[in-house]
Amino acid sequence: MNKATKQISKLFAAMAMAGVASYSVAADTIKIGLAGPVTGAVAQYGEMQFIGAKMAIEQINKAGGVNGAQLEGVVYDDACDPKQAVAVANKIVNDEVKFVVGHLCSSSTQPASDIYEDEGILMITPASTSPDVTSRGYELIFRTIGLDSLQGPTAGNFIADHVKPKAVAVIHDKQQYGEGIATAVKQTLESKGTKVVLFEGINAGDKDFSSMISKLKQANVDFIYYGGYHPELGLLLRQASEKGLKVKFMGPEGVGNKEISAIAGPASEGMLVTLPKSFDQDPRNQALVDAFKAKNEDPTGPFVFPAYAAVQVIAEGIKKAGDTDTAKVAAALRANSFDTPTGNLTFDEKGDLKDFSFVVYEWHQDGTKSEAK
Repeated sequence: MNKATKQISKLFAAMAMAGVASYSVAADTIKIGLAGPVTGAVAQYGEMQFIGAKMAIEQINKAGGVNGAQLEGVVYDDACDPKQAVAVANKIVNDEVKFVVGHLCSSSTQPASDIYEDEGILMITPASTSPDVTSRGYELIFRTIGLDSLQGPTAGNFIADHVKPKAVAVIHDKQQYGEGIATAVKQTLESKGTKVVLFEGINAGDKDFSSMISKLKQANVDFIYYGGYHPELGLLLRQASEKGLKVKFMGPEGVGNKEISAIAGPASEGMLVTLPKSFDQDPRNQALVDAFKAKNEDPTGPFVFPAYAAVQVIAEGIKKAGDTDTAKVAAALRANSFDTPTGNLTFDEKGDLKDFSFVVYEWHQDGTKSEAK
């Protein structure tokens, strides 16, 4: 990052300082910034990330901490807004926090990660799936979730091989995450010989999709893929049903939230969605699931367990490095494997997982899901 970029970043920090909440009162601590949306349209996903990370911190501390130190989680609200994410990143720098679990939205993660890499802060995102986050040769940026370059083909292949539609529309929200995965799905469908008759964007935050639904009807589509988050897809599902457009919809993990059922109602029944494996259903994780439930927390969200794993990997990386120096910890992450509730994790040179899989689920209007066949 050059000096001009630093000055712009610090200006954003002065303009939009984020709220902070701290967890742990131990004197000898290792701070971990927990960065993501506390507020905004996708705050539900932020909550998944926060409860997973805080549970890991609590359990690691109960087990004795890390090299004699306790972990301290500090929550920073970026509202899934790129400018606020830059403000958060600068706040983390000023707070002398050296480790971050976050951010959630790829469009926020990428500009924040520029600052972290420049300032020597190690970041692990448990939720951002855009390949661009880790494609820049950075040493300190990692993730505990798969990439859109994997999730997109998973969706595209399922559509082509199992649904076998005649005319597909691929819609996105024009944002880094949504458009990126929509593009991957489109490319996969076309490579399989499935006809994509419409590839178009809507604006995040839109409420009325009448004109889009008219286009979809005119194109005579029999399947719709949406790249983006649940608030817009929930409305699109409901309005499409109300206007008599009875087709199958599919989306990425950004729509796999119980809130979509509250928005779309019966229209959400049968929606297809790609999500990480249901780690809460793994018998090996039963004790951890019980720990969440004892706190009245929902362990089923797609980012809960990847966030837990991110904290665990940081803690074990520090132990293996024998130091909190982030360059040494990053080297330890690339040189070792880590047994976590999401599986045995190993990282490649980019900081991506060497092995991760997405699963296609069928969504039900009560907010539950079942594996699609």
